[in-house]
Amino acid sequence: MATKNVLLVGFGAIGAIYSLILKRSGRATVTVVARSNFDAISEHGIHIQSQKYGEIKGWRPDRLFPSVSAAADRSYSHVVLATKAIPELQRTPDLLSPLLSAAYSDSYPQPTYVLMQNGLGVEKDLYRALKAVKPGEEPKIISTAIWIGTRLIGKDVIEHNDFDRITMGIYRPTTTNISNTPNEEAVLSEFAGLLKQGGSEVTVVPEIQRHKYAKNFWNCVHGTTAAITRLPLPAIFRPPQLDPKKGPIQNARPDDTDDSESLKARTDEAPHAQTADIPYRTPIIREYTIPFMHDAFTELYNLGTVLFPQDGPTPGLDPDIIQRSLKNPAMIHARTDSRHRPSMLVDVEMNRPMELDVVVGEVVRLGRENGVQMPRIETLYALLLILQEQLLHPGSGM
Repeated sequence: MATKNVLLVGFGAIGAIYSLILKRSGRATVTVVARSNFDAISEHGIHIQSQKYGEIKGWRPDRLFPSVSAAADRSYSHVVLATKAIPELQRTPDLLSPLLSAAYSDSYPQPTYVLMQNGLGVEKDLYRALKAVKPGEEPKIISTAIWIGTRLIGKDVIEHNDFDRITMGIYRPTTTNISNTPNEEAVLSEFAGLLKQGGSEVTVVPEIQRHKYAKNFWNCVHGTTAAITRLPLPAIFRPPQLDPKKGPIQNARPDDTDDSESLKARTDEAPHAQTADIPYRTPIIREYTIPFMHDAFTELYNLGTVLFPQDGPTPGLDPDIIQRSLKNPAMIHARTDSRHRPSMLVDVEMNRPMELDVVVGEVVRLGRENGVQMPRIETLYALLLILQEQLLHPGSGM
């Protein structure tokens, strides 16, 4: 089978792991655009510490460039975008403009674009730009939902846990088509095959937007809560007696000193029946914070039933998604071995702009367009807009 020329833009935590996976397939020549860490990678390569793929020091792709324009010297079968989606800083067509130019399009066929980005609506700008470049062609855009535990430490060290799972499907401007054409199946199969042979877990679906919407639940509530409070999720869900270094809890109520060693939440006199089995840090968090999060998930679900209604063979959203979105992370972050920090929180800690517009702003816009009341999600968005302004323009309004 012919080797594919793949261009990957964005050599952060996700980009580094998936460039490794593509190279491991044995069927891809991988060119990487590393914009912020080009010098470090050029000099030392990347040091990958992966529970799944092992420890690899000084790993490099086949080719490395500091910009898309420098890499636009050949035809690519696929262009993988693994940058954060922050339209306030740069829109996708601007980032990829060398590949969308008349000079490039006249010389080479347009590749299949693969968007490995959080959030909703991240494909819209690129789709419109590609239609303008080739009006007679339907753009080939694969959109994805990714579950992975990885982070960039410094500029040239990556930590990765023991899993990477990706769900992918063809982007279409509407959600009414729920089946792939033979050509779309071929496009998906080709790229899925590369990732599978590289060792990743891949699911191909006929309608990707429903899956992206479901994944956005986590970021839209857990990620935003962590960013606003500037605390990781154990601050909400880990009972104090399970702290590695047990200490007094500030502002605790008398029953905050429960000595139970079980992760199972205490269910006596639950203030909110639907959150009774969720582990919690303190009773007052149990009374106010966790029900707030549950109700925010409910708002997302209510909008989801409008966007993705169940109609005969057309699947809707799983009604258990509210409880799963709350309970599964709660049980994970109640444990003493929880180390994950939501990406929004990491961005705030590093004084970097967040993926706020695509994760929360798009949900707010969809809610207003469809007449779905979302007061809690709008509150999270309104407060984070203040923080985002400071991250985009440090010192403004101070």
